[in-house]
Amino acid sequence: MAQPSDFSSSPNEALTALPDAARAFRWHDHASLWFSLGVGLLVMQIGAYLVPAVGTRDAVIAIVLGSCIGAGLLAWTARLGCESGLASAGLMHATYGSAFARLPVLLNIVQLIGWTTFELVIMREGTQAIGQQAFGVELGGPLGTALTTLLWGAVLLALLAGSMVKLVRRFVSRFGLPLVVLSLLWLTWQFGTQLHAKGFEAFWSRPGDGSMGMFSALDLVIAMPVSWLPLVADYARHGRRNAGGGLGSAFSGTWVGYALANIWCYALGVMVVSAAAPGASLVTALLLAQGGLLALGLILIDELDNAYGDVYSGSVSTHSLLPRWSVKRWGLLLAVLCIAFALVLPMHALEPFLLLLSSVFVPLYGVILGRLGTGAAPAGTAARRVDLGAALIWIAGIALYHACAKWAPQFGSALPTLAATFVVAWFSRPSPAAGASALAQNRG
Repeated sequence: MAQPSDFSSSPNEALTALPDAARAFRWHDHASLWFSLGVGLLVMQIGAYLVPAVGTRDAVIAIVLGSCIGAGLLAWTARLGCESGLASAGLMHATYGSAFARLPVLLNIVQLIGWTTFELVIMREGTQAIGQQAFGVELGGPLGTALTTLLWGAVLLALLAGSMVKLVRRFVSRFGLPLVVLSLLWLTWQFGTQLHAKGFEAFWSRPGDGSMGMFSALDLVIAMPVSWLPLVADYARHGRRNAGGGLGSAFSGTWVGYALANIWCYALGVMVVSAAAPGASLVTALLLAQGGLLALGLILIDELDNAYGDVYSGSVSTHSLLPRWSVKRWGLLLAVLCIAFALVLPMHALEPFLLLLSSVFVPLYGVILGRLGTGAAPAGTAARRVDLGAALIWIAGIALYHACAKWAPQFGSALPTLAATFVVAWFSRPSPAAGASALAQNRG
């Protein structure tokens, strides 16, 4: 049997609490990881959607408030993963029961394969744009598409062949983070200068066209941090617990790191689309900026850790269902599958499906936080094969999410659904005594 990739030789690494001796992440590691994962071309592109749908001031309010709320939810889940030592699949088992949890775990694997494939497509298209705009090299067509996809796929496979913990501590924290920060600073200076030349006051006071309300804008900003909820515990469980909840905790590191990245990239997207020529794409506008080629190249390389983050978490979840293969082995297999999909699937056409699939995880984690995020012991509910109450709340939450999107879009979908599922799950959570009894029966 293959040995586990990063820690102990437990038969099922994903469903076993990670021991304290195997934990290595400090505050700086959590903050660096989630700042890096929060940076991406996709985030900037979504930020560009905010204007002119809403005014600049409203966009800034939505970006700051939505990022703080979304990153706070992410950090709350990170704290739960760190305290329990469980991966995301383990939290799902603890909340929904060992049998029913297989459904959300499987859905998570499907969405992670989809998003990893989409990240490969984004990196491929960014590389093609750089080749065309900067060097006049045409990388389109079947051959160019295959070569650029295989290039990024090979790099992804090389990263997955190593240790996740070493990658975060030795590369992301020490080298990747400073380079990405310098790139963002340079682009912010470039587009800030352009906006100042055009008249910053006019940019700041520009009204929206009314096509999006404030709550819808807030929902759009929260969408990115919420999309990471099914992954965060897979990394937070590696955090050391000896900081007593202070600055060394997974909670504060995740919150600070991701909130800063989300605010910065959304705001940069607003700045780029406001300063660029009408009709220009985000990538083209970045390339045309002074030093934009280098900055975009570094951001494109940083996009690779988003693909890595997705496929690593997908491998942990797959290992939870089929533990015969190690996390590393599943990661390499899933990466090969994603590379193949990136070569043949029309990913831009499938993006709405991925967003639809992602919506099931908003109520899923509303229930998890309601049941476990207030101090309940995860082991108590893990003894059940099916927690019918939790399952029904999740299903009702999915229906509520889509009902809000259809009949009350002005209020958003994510926040109302999260709030409703959390409250119902919290009030209906099993008592500690009942959980202890169920665990005792299971051991007996």
